[in-house]
Amino acid sequence: MEQLLIAGQWRNPSNPVGSFHAVNPATGEVIGPAFPRSGDDDIELAVVAASQAADALAATEPERIAAFLDAYAAAIEAAKDELVATAHAETGLPVSPRLADVELPRTSGQLRQAAQAVRAYAWTHPVIDTKTGLRAHFAPLQKPVVVFGPNNFPFAYNAVAGSDFASAIATRNPVIAKAHPLHPATSRLLASLAFDAAIANGLPAATVQLLYDFDSALGLRLVGDRRIGAIGFTGSRAAGLALKSAADASGIPIYAEMSSVNPVFLLPGALRERGETLAQEFFGSCTMGSGQFCTNPGIVLVPANADGDAFLARAAERFDAAAPMVLLSTGVQQHLAAGVQALRDAGAQLVAGKASADGPGSRYTPSLLSVDGDAFLAHAQALQQEAFGPVSLLVRYRDIDQAIAIARAFDGNLTGSLHSAADGSDDAAYKRIAAALRPRVGRLIDDKWPTGVVVSPAMQHGGPYPSTSHAGFTSVGMPAAIHRFAQLQAYDNVRDDRLPVELRNANPAGVQRLVDGVWCDRAL
Repeated sequence: MEQLLIAGQWRNPSNPVGSFHAVNPATGEVIGPAFPRSGDDDIELAVVAASQAADALAATEPERIAAFLDAYAAAIEAAKDELVATAHAETGLPVSPRLADVELPRTSGQLRQAAQAVRAYAWTHPVIDTKTGLRAHFAPLQKPVVVFGPNNFPFAYNAVAGSDFASAIATRNPVIAKAHPLHPATSRLLASLAFDAAIANGLPAATVQLLYDFDSALGLRLVGDRRIGAIGFTGSRAAGLALKSAADASGIPIYAEMSSVNPVFLLPGALRERGETLAQEFFGSCTMGSGQFCTNPGIVLVPANADGDAFLARAAERFDAAAPMVLLSTGVQQHLAAGVQALRDAGAQLVAGKASADGPGSRYTPSLLSVDGDAFLAHAQALQQEAFGPVSLLVRYRDIDQAIAIARAFDGNLTGSLHSAADGSDDAAYKRIAAALRPRVGRLIDDKWPTGVVVSPAMQHGGPYPSTSHAGFTSVGMPAAIHRFAQLQAYDNVRDDRLPVELRNANPAGVQRLVDGVWCDRAL
């Protein structure tokens, strides 16, 4: 079996509970070597090693952390061909543009953004109140962070390369990465690059550790271990809520991104102006990445009028003509089929596509369902469950009042979108619907489809529960994403030479600080 990265070295697994192989989802073929499914011994060794490294890493100069992040980004780019080929084989995601031209550059880019935030001390948010003698900043947890990687982004959300990883390292906390078992070889390659960069830049050897898989019961025990400082998770609602319950019981913060249907409201004037274009854009957004994006438009609100009928017909043509799409695994395929069946059981009608799994490997035919607004409001919980794949539900609303009622029936989501007319005819309706939708979504989008998460300091890739476990945090965008793995520390009347560097009077780091309510970089 492949080795694990634990306690500063690649080592054979200790008493593994089994093994597994990656599978090419396009063909169903088993590929690559066997990877260990870890037991108690491997997990305990990783926790001990990370705990021992935590103090040393917290005391590491920020420049060395930034240098590591930059070096790791460069190493990923240098290994692009091997990484992309491996991820393509394990996930079925297209080499170009998805993996080579979009996701890999995004991954190296967010590592560099984390490095920039480290050098600028931006994530520490230093605050000085000269009248009271109080000073505060965000600081490392000085405990390990466990990161659970998802199935749908082998690079940008990988447990050992993605935003959670970069954020935890930026705050100078060791990471125990739990790879997703659908792309273990990709994760091993990334971990090797990360480990080499960490050693080259003088970081503690246990700064980066990698486990490929373990039993769910062990996962629950790990997130409840009080030696752990925080948890980062991206995945299903069921798994996220189970981990949250275990972490909450021990008082350990968990930042879980779970499920989202990302409602999209098409207003009457928008359909009159550009119904054909919206239908084309909708199909492209719903089927992008085979529908396996966390911001996939799972529910689209369409007026129950002639323009809405025309939109449905145009969208249906595209869904009916679509070939089966490769999904990440047979598990994803089975969950999607079950999700579609649950929507149909709750009253949704299949209006386009075959809602079937056809072809070799793990595939599903893009499908479109529909339900009227009254039925949706009567069964709102059942009809807003995520169907993870190239599937969407059209909800036909009777009038703007019903659209507002539907907006208020939604649970928390990552995004909410509205398409309105350029001539102003939708402005009054927009204002009312947006007011109802705004507190229910993390990112409000105008005249765009939601499948686009830009790595920006202004991004909120999060949202109200249950789309995430904490509405006040984002998993994308530096420095905000970094705050999840930091603790706010205040200093009361502490002598200047005993303060962290960014809180000292002379401001030797030259950073921006909030001094008596004003941002500045002046010395005191």
